[in-house]
Amino acid sequence: MAANQGERTRRRLSTQERREQLLAVGARLFSESPYDDVWIEQVAEIAGVSRGLLYHYFPTKRDFFAAVVERESERMLRMTEAVPGVPAREQLAAGLDTYLEYVHAHAHGFRAFHRADAAGDQAVRKVYQRALAAQERQILAALAGDPEFGAAVRDRPDAALAVRGWLAFTTAVCLEWLRGPGLSREQVRDLCARALLGVIAS
Repeated sequence: MAANQGERTRRRLSTQERREQLLAVGARLFSESPYDDVWIEQVAEIAGVSRGLLYHYFPTKRDFFAAVVERESERMLRMTEAVPGVPAREQLAAGLDTYLEYVHAHAHGFRAFHRADAAGDQAVRKVYQRALAAQERQILAALAGDPEFGAAVRDRPDAALAVRGWLAFTTAVCLEWLRGPGLSREQVRDLCARALLGVIAS
């Protein structure tokens, strides 16, 4: 009876819900272990599905990990999307608050996303690098359209490199923050905000 009940529960999940469930499990496993140490069988067992069903959604382990990385990238891009007409300084503080809330609430996904750069699979690394490039373009566009920083950003040939460096800095700070409560969320936010504004304004 219990087994039949479990079968019915699994069938009630929609295609999208099942996919999200699998990606959430993957984010946890990939955040805790290197890419090569995660087995598809683990994901299927934790999710309570057959290996065949998992492969129906994601034909290969590489496809699965790439989907985990893309999912986290899309979340981060949505959170850091610029709001037209709002000053960059104000958006930066609010955007970092939202971002840090996400990092804390979805620590597994955040770690999994940034593990992609260390993955030996070049296709997976390209997914990660495309995601970072999209974040970089989004931040540069917001700064370039801002009355305070626009001219400085447009006139600086190293603006893209500066933003790229800031993204790496912010990632390192967030990963360290997740390891222990050394700083409050507000302190981390202010540290990251000062770092970007200092680089752009210098």
